[in-house]
Amino acid sequence: MSDLGRLIANRYRLVERVGRGGMGTVWQAEDELLGRRVAVKKLHVPPHLHDDEVQRLYERTRREARSAARITHPNVIVVHDVVDDEGLPCIIMEYIPSVTLGDLVKQRGTLPPDEVARIGRIMAIALRAAHDAGVLHRDVKPANVLLGNDGRIVLTDFGIAAEPGTPSLTKTGELVGSVQYLAPERLRSGIAEPGPACDLWSLGVTLYQAVEGRLPYQRDTAIETAYAIAAEAYEPPRSAGNLTPVIQGLLMKDPAERMDAHEAERLLGHAVAAGTAPLAPPTRPERVDDLVASEPVGKRSRRTALWIVSAVVVAAVTGGVLLWTRGGTPTASAHPSETGTSSHSPNPSSSPPPPVPAGYHLKTADQGFSIPVPDGWTPKKVPGGEVAYIDPSERVGLRVDVVEFAGSDPLQHWRDTEEAQTRRDNPGYERVRMASTTFRGRPAGYWEFTFRGQVRQFRAVELAFSGTDGTQYVVYLSAPNAQWTQYRPVFDTAVKGIRLREETPGSSRRP
Repeated sequence: MSDLGRLIANRYRLVERVGRGGMGTVWQAEDELLGRRVAVKKLHVPPHLHDDEVQRLYERTRREARSAARITHPNVIVVHDVVDDEGLPCIIMEYIPSVTLGDLVKQRGTLPPDEVARIGRIMAIALRAAHDAGVLHRDVKPANVLLGNDGRIVLTDFGIAAEPGTPSLTKTGELVGSVQYLAPERLRSGIAEPGPACDLWSLGVTLYQAVEGRLPYQRDTAIETAYAIAAEAYEPPRSAGNLTPVIQGLLMKDPAERMDAHEAERLLGHAVAAGTAPLAPPTRPERVDDLVASEPVGKRSRRTALWIVSAVVVAAVTGGVLLWTRGGTPTASAHPSETGTSSHSPNPSSSPPPPVPAGYHLKTADQGFSIPVPDGWTPKKVPGGEVAYIDPSERVGLRVDVVEFAGSDPLQHWRDTEEAQTRRDNPGYERVRMASTTFRGRPAGYWEFTFRGQVRQFRAVELAFSGTDGTQYVVYLSAPNAQWTQYRPVFDTAVKGIRLREETPGSSRRP
């Protein structure tokens, strides 16, 4: 018999079915007591379930109501009540005339990046509110984002949400959620109760799907999809524009390095602004030679001044800071462990560097070390004796310096002095990551940051380490943020392939 017109809990009359999902059907209903429209979500109970499985479904529905009710935020669905209907729990929620983001993507195929940035920013705000309330959504996807007819954007369907301190509703080895949106750490280790980073991964998948019209990991079967998420690379987005750095930051396979909700909110806000604001014309030159001539080098610390010159070689963006965290491609080549800088799997110092890959050639510096450089890149002289190579556009720079740190710990030196100077001298400086790591089995420091030039945004990454003879090296790359995925492999190749002077027979420091 049809539920249309039925009265639920002697109060809510079902008027129209407005949605159907894996766990329930959503109806528009009339609250006959208060004379208002509401949404009623009725639980589905698949046939042939065991009693304990039915009880888990019941409890999930009740928990959805409790979870959503803990969050007081205009971008999170409002739950009014939970009632019983013929032995099944029903959630009574606010009714929002809307279309889901999933339906909109199906209708249009793809959405403009600035529109997706606007929606994504609100999703990040809603997730931050949920996480602050101690609630994990666990099923973030386009189908659970309501785009209200009045312009309001609302995150809904907390049906498999989790709260700290509550017992798990999953059996051992069971994963809940839509597999295409599950974070890789859950698939690799079978974690039933995720952390906030899992919701942020799902947000990244949602943004990718909205601008590309397809999922980053889509295979023929659920098992193949899960394997791809856990172990394979995704195709970089082609239509994301200013959203690219945010998507890459959210789709980091390592949850410890994944962008959080606050950062996603901030950067998506910048992406919205960048999508509508006209670019200001450059007010100063971007070529290397002109930059070297124009910078006030004498007023800056030696390393900072050098790096600013070569980084601004690549320099600039108006309209806000955009963050690109390493990752995009979850192959190990985009992660420190593959550049020989992971503390979990350090490369032994006795292991020889790999052969120089195609498209690169080995350049030997006066200081006695050699490094792979892309074909077509030319050497540039910079103050202070750094070894610098610039790409044909003269906006991307690879540099190596042999330095004396203030102490033996580069990370501590960066934190104590270098970062403050870099922040002072680089407009819009934002730290992406600063951490201890290892290089060929020896302690090292890793630093990645963004900064703003006159006409574009830039990203820089550096690795500081000591050779076995005590010589201290810094390998550094800077490039326009919009092209970071194209140029980041240059840094990885350089770090993997550098031949230190003690590793080169007969080499010595040259004057």
